[in-house]
Amino acid sequence: MITSEDIGAVIHLDLRAGAAALDNAKALRAKVARQLGRAGLPEPDHPLFLVVDTPAGLTDHQRQYELLTAYRAVGEVRILVLLVGSAPGSYAGEDEPFQPDRRLVRPAVLRAPGTALLWAGDLRSARTALEQPAPDDPAALSVLVDVLSVPDVFLRVLDDIGSLPEAVAAPGVRLLEQDLPPQVRDRAWRDALTRFAGEDAEHAPDLPVATWSGADLPEPLRGLVAGRGGRDQRHREAGGAADDAYRACADALADAEDELAGLRGLPGLLSTARRATFEADLDRARQALGAYRDLVDTALHGGGSGPAPSAAEAAARLAALGLRVPSAEGVGERIGEGLREFAGKLLRQGLALRAVAQRFTGLAGRVEPVPGSALRPRLGEYSADAVARQSGAAGDPLPVSLAGPSAAAVAGLLGALWQGFFLPLAVVVPLIFFGVALLGASRLRDAGRRDRWPLGPRIAALAGAAAGVALSYASDPPVWMSTIALLVGLGVSVETARRLWRATADHWAAAHGTAALRRALEGLDGLLAKAVREHWAAEERLYCADAARSVAGMLRATAAAADAEAVPEPEAERLTVPDAPGNDASGNEPDAADDWLSSASALEGDDSSASDDGDGDWASAYAWQDEPSGDESAEEKGSARPAWEDRDAGIPRWLDRESGEGGPKLVATLADDLTDAAMAAMAPYWGAVERGQAGALAVRGTEERVRELLSAARRHLQLNGVLAPPPFAAAHRTRTTSANLLGTDPHRVAELVGAEAERQAVVQLSSPEQGALLSRDPAAVVWIRFAPEPVRGEVESAWRTGGSGQPEEALWTSSGRYAGLIRLTPLRMGVVDTVRPRQSPEPDWPDADERQDGDRW
Repeated sequence: MITSEDIGAVIHLDLRAGAAALDNAKALRAKVARQLGRAGLPEPDHPLFLVVDTPAGLTDHQRQYELLTAYRAVGEVRILVLLVGSAPGSYAGEDEPFQPDRRLVRPAVLRAPGTALLWAGDLRSARTALEQPAPDDPAALSVLVDVLSVPDVFLRVLDDIGSLPEAVAAPGVRLLEQDLPPQVRDRAWRDALTRFAGEDAEHAPDLPVATWSGADLPEPLRGLVAGRGGRDQRHREAGGAADDAYRACADALADAEDELAGLRGLPGLLSTARRATFEADLDRARQALGAYRDLVDTALHGGGSGPAPSAAEAAARLAALGLRVPSAEGVGERIGEGLREFAGKLLRQGLALRAVAQRFTGLAGRVEPVPGSALRPRLGEYSADAVARQSGAAGDPLPVSLAGPSAAAVAGLLGALWQGFFLPLAVVVPLIFFGVALLGASRLRDAGRRDRWPLGPRIAALAGAAAGVALSYASDPPVWMSTIALLVGLGVSVETARRLWRATADHWAAAHGTAALRRALEGLDGLLAKAVREHWAAEERLYCADAARSVAGMLRATAAAADAEAVPEPEAERLTVPDAPGNDASGNEPDAADDWLSSASALEGDDSSASDDGDGDWASAYAWQDEPSGDESAEEKGSARPAWEDRDAGIPRWLDRESGEGGPKLVATLADDLTDAAMAAMAPYWGAVERGQAGALAVRGTEERVRELLSAARRHLQLNGVLAPPPFAAAHRTRTTSANLLGTDPHRVAELVGAEAERQAVVQLSSPEQGALLSRDPAAVVWIRFAPEPVRGEVESAWRTGGSGQPEEALWTSSGRYAGLIRLTPLRMGVVDTVRPRQSPEPDWPDADERQDGDRW
């Protein structure tokens, strides 16, 4: 059995005009190919033909029906013929009485399996008795064709009519169309495209590394990023050249720091050996640092100016220097799969294409190996001149502090509380400060700089002593009190001198580069560790970075395609209907009458009335002013009329239209549909990434597929509305409700589809005269209840809430804007007369040896 998934669209043919041109198989196939091609569809394996004709045309167009039934396809060809108008003999003229000959004459070729006739003698589109529209009113016919063009409805109607006697039925309908106004739909479409593409941030900086989290990346990529950034990896082999050079410098610095600790104490102030040993160790540390810098320079030099060495060669060269590159076995597996998973994760989170592209660019920057030549300029930060600059000039004065002079003044005052015979004791404390200053300056003397000891404490000690003598004469303290004060003053002066010496020694050592040498050593070792880490999984990371940049370029190209799709058509082109194709000087068959697939409903407004390739909608083919005669096309008899001019005037009475203004999730849902389209278009691209072939050709191919799917999404939106998910929508997505998409009430659909048949005002599409030909048996009538699948949950919930049971065999369509009831009433026995012509030539499908080059069959 053919299902709706096996077919892409229903193919339309109108044999009421231009049928004479379809007198051979080649012309028919060319017409079908043009119609499918404009809709962007391939030729189906199971063609479904919806043919519009008149009862008289059944015998007049026997040749065309033979070609259709013999249409060559892989699978079964199924044909539904929609007849409009009365049968021959129903009227002999305006003033003549009704004639009894009302038989429907059908050629035997239409009695074949998979073929059925639906006879609408009068479309009954008048809303009042005063209106007198034609039985084949174009506006009503366009709606009926739209409904029958839904594959699910087409197949159900065809099967149900096939179960009736003679496979002929007369329809009765009651329909509800729920859709958006064209301007609202187009605006939502453009907003969704803009959200899907994102803002053009081509010159925006990449995301900072601080915003990244390894947990955000799939496992294949997380290993590359985490392995590169690990700080606990040992990069120097114990006993190797690099480790020996590092240890020599570190040991020399440790010895120098030990000597500096001794120099900072009072023994260091009294002895000259401490300084000499410290300076010797410092010179040894500088020499070892230079040797280690040379080794780091060799490691960063790489392979010189020639081609980049392989990972094995680089590892061997580093091993000769005593460096170890950790094994990267298994880290580079499934990189393409990880990139695909990462892109899908970001897109499913709702990020725009350009935002995702920026993430991939940042990922490439994090993963890509940094060559040693890029790290070598940083060696200048650890040169001898740089260490001297960081150490500071040796002549810089000691930072001024008020603590030393204050303590010296207090000590001088306490030691000078004497008078008379004991007055010389008042200078003991100042002499201590002067002596320590001379001794300290001698220990730290540099060439050209003799006195580095601060002057403030000495002056403060003298001033304090003078103040103490004056205080002593004024207060006349006892000797025991002066003795205690002197002892306290001596203690304060010794501690102050010790602190001053330590601060001065630290300042002097810093000027000689102790701390700067330590920072330089650690900086060189960190630079060497980074160089080793950059060699870890270098080939895998380089491939991952290149692939990530290719993905980013592909995503930006996709965003550009979405931007191009979002550009609205110029107003002049959108509202202008081209001249009648029948007047084309090329003589080609007019396209406006064929363009049913790629155009929107005739009931839509001005924004969707013209198809994208410049053709008018198919219903305008019926809008001629004079009846065509013979083989003359409708377009040649009259010019096409824009459908939007009769948008509200031609609504048939069996159609109710409910136009929403768009729900709160309309744009977000359309953007998610576009994401699904992009993921479907990128599927072949990920295979190229995994094979290492994600080059410009793969990006261009993906961009073309994206453009095709975006066009398909736009056509799907125009033909089927926003409720029906596009064919490429992800199966796991749960589509939101019609209220959130359209802003309409789903209860109207539930009331219409679930209404009792005998109480429903179904309009019979038959003339009063044709009504006498219908069967009077109520049990013979077949009912079809249908609604779009996306509203099924809402409709069934409304049925349960209302207490009504679910109708049996309700048809849930995979696409379409319509819901409602179709009643199929069989004809009375003997009304249909199947005839076989006396001579019926076989269809002229050429044999293989008779086909000309370029023909397709």
